[in-house]
This record gives sequence, structure tokens and C-alpha cells, in this order.
Amino acid sequence: MPKLPNCPECNSEYAYEDRGLLICPECGHEWSANATAEVSEEKVFKDSNGNILTDGDSVTVIKDLKVKGASNPIKMGTKVKNIRLVDGDHDIDCKIDGFGPMKLKSEFVKKI
Repeated sequence: MPKLPNCPECNSEYAYEDRGLLICPECGHEWSANATAEVSEEKVFKDSNGNILTDGDSVTVIKDLKVKGASNPIKMGTKVKNIRLVDGDHDIDCKIDGFGPMKLKSEFVKKI
């Protein structure tokens, strides 16, 4: 008999299968066997060239970006050091010299 995965809710090892679903007797959570592979995947952040980004990377802005409330845009070629990746529409959290804290989209940067 194949080893069934632990419950994703309470991490119980007593999960059992019933009609294509996995069920945890301790917390009552039900999930499909296919969902366990999807849950373990993490989001991969990529720059404009398809390179994988990680926390702490340095990137360069690839086009002028207008900033709401600022008189000047962020110019193409601006280097941004020590980025932090977050979930959301704007997935890069960083500080840009002359602008301060900023959120950027990964599609507008390239990894250095």
C-alpha cells in the first residue's frame, strides 16, 4: 500500500483515502490527491528576460516608470539593490535612491 501524505491542515499522519479524496480523521479536512502536488509548489519570480529572481538580488529598471505623486519618473537603467520578493501585483519591494520605498513589477526589471 502506498504511503499517503500527511494532512496539510494539521499534519496528521492518519489520513485515509475514500472515493478519490484524502480525509483526515483528526481535523476532518478533505482534499484531493492531486491537490497535494499543487500545494507544495512555490511561486517563481522571473525578470523580463526570464531569469529567476531571489531575495537580495540586484536589478536594473528596463524602462522609464512614472511614479504617481512624483515629479520625475524612475529612469531606465536605475540600479536597485537588495530586493525583497512579495506576493501581489507589484511583487518586488525595494528602496530606490532619490525615491525611497517602492514596489515594482518584476516584468519591468532585469537581473544584474
